[in-house]
Amino acid sequence: MAVTTTAPPPVRVWPFVRLKLRLTVNGLRGRPVRIVLFILGVIMAGVFAIGGYATFAIPGVLDSPRAAAMLSTLGGASLMLGWLFLPLIFFGVDESLDPARFALLPLRRRTLVVGLFAAALAGLPALSTLAATAGMVDTASRLGGLAAAGAQLAGIIVGLFLCVAISRAVTSAFATALRSRRSRDMAGILLAVFAALIGPLQLAALAGAQRADWDTVAALADVIGWTPLGAPYSLGTDVAAGRAWAVPLKLLIVLGTLVVLLRWWHTTLENAMLGTAAEGARRQTSPDRTPVDLLLFRAWPRTRFGALVAREIRYWWRETRRRAALITFSMAGLFLPVSLTLSGGTPGAMTMFVGALAAVALANQFGFDGSAYAANVVAGVPGRVEVQSRATAHAVYVLPVLALVAVVVGALAAFPARIPSTFGLLVAAYGVGIGLVLPVSVRAAYALPDSTNPFALSSGGGPAKGLLAFGVLFGAIIATAPLQIVAWALGDVWLWIGLPAGIAYGAAAYLIGSSVAGDVLDKRTPELLAAITPNR
Repeated sequence: MAVTTTAPPPVRVWPFVRLKLRLTVNGLRGRPVRIVLFILGVIMAGVFAIGGYATFAIPGVLDSPRAAAMLSTLGGASLMLGWLFLPLIFFGVDESLDPARFALLPLRRRTLVVGLFAAALAGLPALSTLAATAGMVDTASRLGGLAAAGAQLAGIIVGLFLCVAISRAVTSAFATALRSRRSRDMAGILLAVFAALIGPLQLAALAGAQRADWDTVAALADVIGWTPLGAPYSLGTDVAAGRAWAVPLKLLIVLGTLVVLLRWWHTTLENAMLGTAAEGARRQTSPDRTPVDLLLFRAWPRTRFGALVAREIRYWWRETRRRAALITFSMAGLFLPVSLTLSGGTPGAMTMFVGALAAVALANQFGFDGSAYAANVVAGVPGRVEVQSRATAHAVYVLPVLALVAVVVGALAAFPARIPSTFGLLVAAYGVGIGLVLPVSVRAAYALPDSTNPFALSSGGGPAKGLLAFGVLFGAIIATAPLQIVAWALGDVWLWIGLPAGIAYGAAAYLIGSSVAGDVLDKRTPELLAAITPNR
């Protein structure tokens, strides 16, 4: 008797794309704040696309093959690295289609990988990246004609595939690995340290560009052009330079890397669908200790405010995303004014920026809680007590860092008398930033997805996070500009009055902002809870 085998059903990607688009649209219905943030995200993606296209098209307009080769290869490699690290550190990945939601469906992993991959290509980051790199096609057509343009078009398409694949594979692998709290804590610290080093690396790159040996840069671009990072973006310039033989070799490198990444994603996807792994046995606690004793520190006030502050202090260190934000601020806050001081500049404006930067972590403070915030709602916590306890717990970690920044800057500048006034400016900027961010955290909160992937964000969450941070920073710098002008005008007199004046300025801004935020929270508690509760 002959045995007949049935071929596996064809993989259809359109249902996944349509499902993602439908979930995105449904998530915007009846939520004006999300609609505004989504529109702003579209605008940001458009600005990136237009700016990237213009940048990559410049070498073609200038008829400079050498500049085209360097810019396309190094710029494309930078985009690839951005797709690799930014989801891990800042923005996360859009998990509208969380793999865990497909766990009970009879879908092959191959079907799921291809469908989720196609859905990721339908997002704003992928579309804006494709539009930005299209400027390389324009340059290739000017320098090498139709053949170069065709090769570069194929290059930017497979380059986009590689960007999406590397982002999804790495985040899925991390989500699988970070099951235990200890591993999550270690990864959070390492990622935060790397995030804090991005700024220093950028400054070092700019400083190196001013003294660049362009022959060395061109040689470096040639080497990177034979790696998966730069190979897809150097195809057009290779054809224009008469090296068409390199195109199939580089395509083989890119396609091989793409297959490896998709295979890696394929192997980690099942674990990501299964959820968290079993945890070890919990530590036994003394039976004579009450939950209040476990929460509060010794000699801590046994009040509602004290309990909330103690809880937030613990959460800021134990919750991976919060701790990562603290570590990132600590390193960036120390490096930026220190580097400016060592270069001979005046760190006044930079200290204001650092003080305001400290408050950005609270822009979506309620989103960290998610549906767990319902416990505070049921307990009837007043709005002012809620926001002031959260700000107090955050200040417990931030103020010592600001004091350290002031001491280090004063010591490096060989001007210790400036330490108190510098700390006063930092406190003023921090207080103003808190005063601005507290109302924003109530009015513009957004949900973090209930996903097994710790890097996941809801659709539009990345732009929302960036916009809130930028708005708070810009507003705080503007609001503290008068104090900076007074400090400059008074000269040596500011050294004596800077500390009390800065503390008073920051405290006044904080009290105003917390009062406004508390009153708004009392009126919008149900709306806030709905906004931060992930859609299931």
